Amino acid sequence: MQQSQTRKLTRSSSQDQTLNEIETSGIKLQSVTTMSAIPYEEHTVTYGEDSKSIFYLAAGPRQGPLIIFVHGWPGIAKTWHPQLQAFASLGFRVVAPDMPGYGRSTASTNPTDYAQEKIIQGVLAVLHDTGREQAIWVGHDWGCATVYIIANTRPEVCRAVAGLAIPYGLVERGMTALLATVDRHVYPKDEYPYGQLGYMAFYEQFFDKAIAFQNKNPHSFLRFLFRKPEWLPEGAPSRLASTLKDGGWFGGIDSPPPVSAVKDEDLIMKLDVFQELVAAMEKTGFRSAGCYYLNHEANGAYNLANSKHDGKLLMPVLFVSARWDSVSDSARNPRGTVYMRQKCENLTETIIEAGHHVAAEKAEDTNAAIARWLVEEVKDWWPGFWSNRFAKQPSRT
Repeated sequence: MQQSQTRKLTRSSSQDQTLNEIETSGIKLQSVTTMSAIPYEEHTVTYGEDSKSIFYLAAGPRQGPLIIFVHGWPGIAKTWHPQLQAFASLGFRVVAPDMPGYGRSTASTNPTDYAQEKIIQGVLAVLHDTGREQAIWVGHDWGCATVYIIANTRPEVCRAVAGLAIPYGLVERGMTALLATVDRHVYPKDEYPYGQLGYMAFYEQFFDKAIAFQNKNPHSFLRFLFRKPEWLPEGAPSRLASTLKDGGWFGGIDSPPPVSAVKDEDLIMKLDVFQELVAAMEKTGFRSAGCYYLNHEANGAYNLANSKHDGKLLMPVLFVSARWDSVSDSARNPRGTVYMRQKCENLTETIIEAGHHVAAEKAEDTNAAIARWLVEEVKDWWPGFWSNRFAKQPSRT
């Protein structure tokens, strides 16, 4: 049973949100500058036999086409702020949950609660609470795993799906599928047995140590995660590859570097949004968030056993690759996209010059990519226009 517990309006403290001009195929969406941010509604839904709760933000017209944004590690609903504001301004109904283990959602410390079979129950409870039967789903990082599993096992609730940074067919299929795509020219097996995924192996083998390090100073750790990324030379290994070998992050040091090591101007998201994320992670700690990394085998088994079309996705799919991603090297390693290109019947791909947190670092580029894809591939869900005639007339010259 699901029950929506709260419905409250809140206004974001970001007052200068600007939507740059978005050019789409045949349609130009003019720039919109808001004097004040579009207000968010706050909702909490209770679901499941053990009465977990999941919190979500919503904005935009209630009858607008629905987009659900699913964040990854680490994040909260508000980390999608640039996307929520942009697409609500265009007439979409936008929703973003604090994923289980984060923010104002239930933060159990039981690792099995973070198997994707359990995670999608919460996200589908959010969909049900909106009163809709379908949505356009957008995921990033672990949010991609959730979105892709929903698309594969519950395609009827997906009008279209978009993944940022992580291609379809990787993380949701388990560690074996991930390791099969490692570029061994960059990551020789004897030196980097887990490739750039050494940090994932560190979670699996030294979980308590990993979490203790992050919890020593969540603020500082987050500053390093959300700083402007290093652009590694072509063929250079990611620093994440050495996490297991070094016995931890930053070369295996005992504590995160001081907060002062990353200046505010070097953060890739607005300071007020970052501060909300810090407060949320200081409240829950990193243990529940880290549990997502402990269910690779269970996730792969569930995804395979419940696939509706042998892994094929028949709905429109967008994949946004981040050129300088230190987590997923799909922009430089073609092995990472082979499965996706085989299994997605209607696939659009693009590359943005950004690091892993592409939606925060290059928000306008990300929004433009999603908008163009929606106009070209999901025309019937574009707000307003497509229920009436909207046709370019022949040139008179």
